[in-house]
Amino acid sequence: MLTQKQHELLCFIDDRLKDSGVSPSFEEMKEALGLKSKSGIHRLISALEERHFIRRLPNRARALEVLKLPEGGVSDIPASNVVPLHQEAPVREVISSHPPAANNDILEIPLHGRIAAGAPIEALEGQSALSVPAALLGPGEHYALEVSGDSMIDAGILDGDYALIQKTEVARDGEIVVALVHEEEATLKYLRKDGGNVQLDPANPAYEPQRYGAGEVRIQGKMAGLLRRY
Repeated sequence: MLTQKQHELLCFIDDRLKDSGVSPSFEEMKEALGLKSKSGIHRLISALEERHFIRRLPNRARALEVLKLPEGGVSDIPASNVVPLHQEAPVREVISSHPPAANNDILEIPLHGRIAAGAPIEALEGQSALSVPAALLGPGEHYALEVSGDSMIDAGILDGDYALIQKTEVARDGEIVVALVHEEEATLKYLRKDGGNVQLDPANPAYEPQRYGAGEVRIQGKMAGLLRRY
């Protein structure tokens, strides 16, 4: 059984995967559904996962797979026909068109210490390396940072995870970036550009956004993947 919001979110995720092959961010889902908090998206994702409509791909940030859709698909269903609460929707199994990359190669990338998912802390340069499946990385040069803190939990990034970062000095609005603040402190946050200012948004309602002038923040990379050890 799907509520209206669950159905809308499933449609949005499926459409985005078909268009770009990349799952939308929690912030993009929040804006698409008109919700005030990403915690609501977290609950909807969990509900769809429990009902086996979607699944989270392991060890990858922002990686969702649609397992089944309402009968007849979703792209042609108008909003007025969404399934209301307590009405069971027939479902059909679908084969995902976005499976994880079939690449068993292991790469070693530099491990540059810890980065805050909370109040900014120093990202230390180091000589350590981290072994990473090549399937988790895209093109370009990469490095890894160990996550410290819980401000990105609604994006599925937990304390102790390893953030896999693509080196870049530019990023689009809404991407998760490594931001160097005042040339001394680094933090992992959503990037928001507001005129001549920069806002670094957490993915946890317990934390406030951080606002800086454009000259106070320098992008050092953007999130490419996530590695979690158990």
